[in-house]
Amino acid sequence: MLKNLIFFVFILSFLSAGCSTAVKINGITQVSTIDALLVGVYDGHMDLKELRNYGDFGIGTFEGLDGEMILLNGKFYKVRADGKIYRPRLYEKTPFACVTKFTPDYSEAISGPVNFKALEEKINSVVPYQNRFCAFILHGDFNRVQTRSVSAQKKPYPALKEVIKNQPVFELLNVRGSLIGFRSPDFIKGLNVPGYHIHFVTDDFLAGGHVLEFEATKGTLKIDTVHDWISIYLPADNQCFNEADLKTDRAEELDSVEK
Repeated sequence: MLKNLIFFVFILSFLSAGCSTAVKINGITQVSTIDALLVGVYDGHMDLKELRNYGDFGIGTFEGLDGEMILLNGKFYKVRADGKIYRPRLYEKTPFACVTKFTPDYSEAISGPVNFKALEEKINSVVPYQNRFCAFILHGDFNRVQTRSVSAQKKPYPALKEVIKNQPVFELLNVRGSLIGFRSPDFIKGLNVPGYHIHFVTDDFLAGGHVLEFEATKGTLKIDTVHDWISIYLPADNQCFNEADLKTDRAEELDSVEK
């Protein structure tokens, strides 16, 4: 009996030690690919409830291209074509999203003015390795943030470059909020957005969208260097995705769509 008890205690001690030294995975999970979105694959195939299992931070869009997605602190926000923010239901689906568990390894107070270029230079100086992914948040005060959203689309879906010809653009002046985004390496071309992809949400959750330009006066920058790409979930049994032209180099098209 004593031997059994000693063996049991040994096993518990071993398992506890293993748990304490286990590496916590901090990676990116993605739904579909950016090139599929560019050519008009807007059918959602993962609901928000499932997507939230993979992270509490991220950006993307919604089924039918119905607005810009922001996932912040585990809560989803939708910026529709009217520029207003809505709280989507968890059964809604996404055709494209990129999420992670945000665990910053760097934080710094920032004083302005800070624009798009200055933010890129700062992040690049903190994480100079261009083959590394970064997730980041800049929370603070902004003189100006120029954002856009897109209108919900109906089948047959047009290409994204056609949709943005009529995109609504919003000028947000003297607001407080959060820029959230990813910096991705060039080698993910075709899968995600190489370089910087940023969305914005105000602290009062009344406005936001995909960021085109901004100027911050002060804030706090937090950066999470992400070392793992966990999964890319592709649409299952989706004819539009199966037949999409994903061979063509769409770098210039993506650049015009993003900027």
